[in-house]
Amino acid sequence: MQEVLYVLVAIFLAELGDKTQLATMAFAAKYGWVKAFVGAVVGLALVNLIGAFIGDRIGDALPLEMIHKGAGVIFIVFGILMLLGKM
Repeated sequence: MQEVLYVLVAIFLAELGDKTQLATMAFAAKYGWVKAFVGAVVGLALVNLIGAFIGDRIGDALPLEMIHKGAGVIFIVFGILMLLGKM
């Protein structure tokens, strides 16, 4: 159960204030908060389901240290591309 709490807090902090929240606010202004909330929850759940499924498969095939390093490299590359205005 403690692991679920770790994931909840990590996802909450990662999502707080990102572009998804801005889009949700815009949808809420146009369609109302209930429809925006339900759409956002279902969309986020589906995206995270895909991530969890792929992560489970990768975790079976690769060592955790390699996954962490690969994710770090991907974040660095995306950060550099964003700084250069390519994303």
